[in-house]
Amino acid sequence: MKIIRVCIFLMAVGCASFAAPAMSKTAKGPSKTAAANANRSDTAIEQDLKARFARSKIASDKFQAHVQNGVATIEGKTEVIQHKGAATRMAKSAGASSVVNKVVISDAARSKATANLAKAKSDGGGVKKAIVATQ
Repeated sequence: MKIIRVCIFLMAVGCASFAAPAMSKTAKGPSKTAAANANRSDTAIEQDLKARFARSKIASDKFQAHVQNGVATIEGKTEVIQHKGAATRMAKSAGASSVVNKVVISDAARSKATANLAKAKSDGGGVKKAIVATQ
C-alpha cells in the first residue's frame, strides 16, 4: 500500500514538473508577422499570394486566387495531392485571415495515392513509406 502511494506521488510530481514550464509561459499576443498582415489590403494579399504561387513548384497548376475581406479563395485542379495543402499554407503566410480551398484533386492522383498507401501497408512500412512514395 505504501509503495502504491509513493508511486502515485512520484507520478503526480513528474506530471507537475512537465506541465509547469508550459503553464508558466505567458501568451505574447500576435506575432509581428500576424500584426503586419492584419493591416494589409486584399489586393496586397492577393498579389503576394500569386507571387508565391509563381515562385513555387505549384506554378504549373495555375491556381486562381481571389481575396475578399481577408479571406482567400483558391480554385483550380492539380495532379499532386500535396499541392492543395501547399496552396492553403501559402495563402495563410501571405496574410489571409482564412482560406477557402476549392482545388480539385484529379482521380489519377487519388488512385496513385491509394495504391501507394496499400503497397506500403502490405510491405509493413506503414504510412511513412506511403507519404514518401506519393511525393
